[in-house]
Amino acid sequence: MDTKTKILNAAELLFADKGFTTTSLREITSVAEVNLAAVNYHFGSKKELIKALMKRYLDQLSPLLTKALEDVMADEDKNELEHVFDAFVKPLLALNEFRENGTAIFLQLLGRSYTDSQGFLRWFITTNYPGIIDNFVKAVHQAYPELTSEDIFWRLHFTMGTAVFTMSSTGALIDIAKNDFDADVNVEGVITRIIPYVAAGVGAPISR
Repeated sequence: MDTKTKILNAAELLFADKGFTTTSLREITSVAEVNLAAVNYHFGSKKELIKALMKRYLDQLSPLLTKALEDVMADEDKNELEHVFDAFVKPLLALNEFRENGTAIFLQLLGRSYTDSQGFLRWFITTNYPGIIDNFVKAVHQAYPELTSEDIFWRLHFTMGTAVFTMSSTGALIDIAKNDFDADVNVEGVITRIIPYVAAGVGAPISR
């Protein structure tokens, strides 16, 4: 395994577990068993390392999710909000084929990008992967045309907040489901449980 990959692999586990802000470069280099100069050589800074880490997941996710949303918009029989959110399931689960436990790790990293106030990372995603955001907004508007652009902004913001909180604590939720309800739930189970909830929220009646 090359040095760059070692750094990325160590960083993703530490960032997902401890967050971007708390994790230091020295912790990453210690786990990766490389020196600090290697991080500076390959990435230049912690911020660029975070971007590179998200990029390797988003490069896999973006084409799959963009296509899934396009398919939903093209199918008149799927012109409902729940179908829009269903479109996320297979592309997200495909990350498990890219990396072991990739779906959970990516969702935790995405959650950390919001809870750790990594504004540059949100800008990086929306700028470099516009197909995801643009198609999602178009699909929502097609399924619920009465929503104004402002309505969609607020509802998708609330949706993201719900998703981020849920996915950043997936491990704890899975443990609670087992301990309190004797329910065996995996990441896919968490995703499928949240879809009807957020779809209902986005599709709530308009109040003026």
